[in-house]
Amino acid sequence: MPNPRIAFWGTSRISVIVLEEMLRAGIPPSLIITAPSKPKGRGLELAPSEVKVWADAHNIPTLEPEKLDSEFVRQLSDVNCQLFIIVSYGKIIPRNILDMPHHGTLNVHPSLLPKLRGASPIQSAILEDDAPGLPHEAGVTIMQIDEEVDHGPIVAQEKITIENWPPKSSELEETLGILGGKLLARTIPLWLAGKITPQEQDHPQATFTTKITKQSGHIDLADDPAQTYRKIRAFDTWPRTYFLTERNGRSIRVVVTEAHMDNDNLILDRVIPEGKKEMSYEDFMRGQK
Repeated sequence: MPNPRIAFWGTSRISVIVLEEMLRAGIPPSLIITAPSKPKGRGLELAPSEVKVWADAHNIPTLEPEKLDSEFVRQLSDVNCQLFIIVSYGKIIPRNILDMPHHGTLNVHPSLLPKLRGASPIQSAILEDDAPGLPHEAGVTIMQIDEEVDHGPIVAQEKITIENWPPKSSELEETLGILGGKLLARTIPLWLAGKITPQEQDHPQATFTTKITKQSGHIDLADDPAQTYRKIRAFDTWPRTYFLTERNGRSIRVVVTEAHMDNDNLILDRVIPEGKKEMSYEDFMRGQK
C-alpha cells in the first residue's frame, strides 16, 4: 500500500524530532510547510528554519509562505494531501486551509491536554512545578484541530514519568518530541482507516501556558532560589536567563548557562558575561574584585 499523502507544518526543533520519527516509521510527509528564512546572527544573514534544512537533506519538497493567501492555497491544492499534521508551525492557519484534506488536520502538542494549552507548554511545565528532584508526569497529545487554541478533541495521548524534575527545556523537548513522533506514527494508519473516535477534552480542567518574551529571562539573584532555578532550566535555549550587575561603572548583562540546587540554595556554575566568552561563575566573580 503506498504511503499516504501528508503535508507537515512545522518550524522549530521539536518539529524536526517528530519528522525523524515519522521517517523512521516509514511515513515521511509528501510536503513540508515551514516559516520563511529569517535574519540570524550578528550579520543578520537570512537563515532557513531547522525544518527547511531537514527537508532539503531528505529531498522532501517545501513551501515557505510569507502569507497563507490564495496563491499558497493553489499550490497546496496541487499536492492533494489526505492529511495535515501540525507541530509547532508558529502561525495561525485559517479554517478553510485546515479543512482541505479529506482526513482533516491533526496537531501534536507536548502536554497532557487539557493541561497547558498554548504556545509554551514545555517551558511553562517547568516554570509551574514546585517539586524539585521528584518524579513528574508529562506527556503528549495528538488532537484534531478546531477553532480554538488546543481545544479540539483528543485522538491519542501518552504519559511519561520524568525523573529528577525539572529537566532543561531542551531535554524535555527532545523527550516529548520522540514520544510524540512515535505516537503519531502509530496513530496515522489507524486514523486514516477510521479506527479512532476522537474524545472531547475535559474543558473545565484546562490550564494555559505562560507567554514568554525576551524579557522573561531576567532574574534577580535575591529572588526565591527554587523559582530562579526553574527559570534557568526552562529558558536554557531561549530567551536564556540573565542578571544585571555593575562592572567598571556600567551595567552589564550576565547570561546564566548552568546552575544547580544545593539543598535550598541556588548555585551558579557557568555564565556568559556581556562581551565575553563562557566561563565558570567562580572565575567571573574573581574578576569582579
